[in-house]
Amino acid sequence: MKTYDYLIVGSGLFGATFAYFAKQKGKKCLVVDKRPHLGGNVYCELIEGINVHKYGAHIFHTSNKDVWDFVNSIVPFNRYTNCPVANYKGKLYNLPFNMNTFYQMWGVITPDEAMAKIEEQRREAVAALQGREPANLEEQALSLVGRDIYEALIKGYTEKQWGRPCEELPAFIIKRLPVRLVFDNNYFNDAYQGIPIGGYNKLIEGLLEGIETRINCDFFANRAELSALAEKIVYTGQIDEYYDFRLGHLDFRTVSFEQETLNKQNYQGNAVVNYTECVVPYTRIIEHKHFEMFGQAVYDCPKTVISREFSTEWKPGMEPYYPVNDDKNNELYLKYKALAEREENVVFGGRLAEYKYYDMAPVIEQVMKRKDNV
Repeated sequence: MKTYDYLIVGSGLFGATFAYFAKQKGKKCLVVDKRPHLGGNVYCELIEGINVHKYGAHIFHTSNKDVWDFVNSIVPFNRYTNCPVANYKGKLYNLPFNMNTFYQMWGVITPDEAMAKIEEQRREAVAALQGREPANLEEQALSLVGRDIYEALIKGYTEKQWGRPCEELPAFIIKRLPVRLVFDNNYFNDAYQGIPIGGYNKLIEGLLEGIETRINCDFFANRAELSALAEKIVYTGQIDEYYDFRLGHLDFRTVSFEQETLNKQNYQGNAVVNYTECVVPYTRIIEHKHFEMFGQAVYDCPKTVISREFSTEWKPGMEPYYPVNDDKNNELYLKYKALAEREENVVFGGRLAEYKYYDMAPVIEQVMKRKDNV
């Protein structure tokens, strides 16, 4: 007799949500995580009364009302709206590209003026292609928004994020760039967005309530013993690692953080400020209190915590963040996926197991689609 119906490897959003629905069906689960905490990359650490997003900014957004209602049934969400700012050579621009951005860049005040400026620069870029399709990210971006926006707000940030020149990056990375001819700084088009009140740990705790968990538990260090405990495995780690990298390593980009607690109430006035120059080594600065503190609450909290983010090439042993979905890696993933599809008692799910960048809401949506078959 097995002790558990499911051994769930990884306590991030996929694993925790799967465990929640399995428990609703009367299934017994064991959730294991190699980290010293639950929650995967949405984990928050409480510092000076501030929920610090330890693995980068996480902003929940969705247009799926079922997903929104579900997460709010676990913990209520606040009204946070993502309005990032870009810093280029000390000048600030609103994101995404909107009328505020175009006014800041060119001084234009009407949509017609802004569109005329963009079209003028786009025509130059398209003419330079001489009838062919864009061959790289730089040509693609120039043909979409023109040189001024590309040079100030895209080029440096993208090269830091991917670790290579835009001329060497594939065009498909930027299939389209949203241009909004309205004075609206809301980054997302989704109907719902916010942060769990009290931080993401509240969401994970709610999902895993009444479910047995083990932290500091490395699946691969105890694979045979752990696998023997359950009828089925839900695996949310790297798919290539599950198969001992027998076909080769999939590539990732990773992120490191330089965190600082400051003796001031308000450092940058915004949760997210991107630094789009190549000469600035970090991609952005996150000021965590602005995710959950608004108005006077910002100043009632005497300190603030900031994190500088540095994007680097991933190496084995580092935390994988972003799949590098180029042709080489996608072909390798499909070979691993073929192996996974032969597994009768293993469910592969989430960003690492599916080698796909997911926002949070689609991860939960994927599990909700499977819940009737748990």
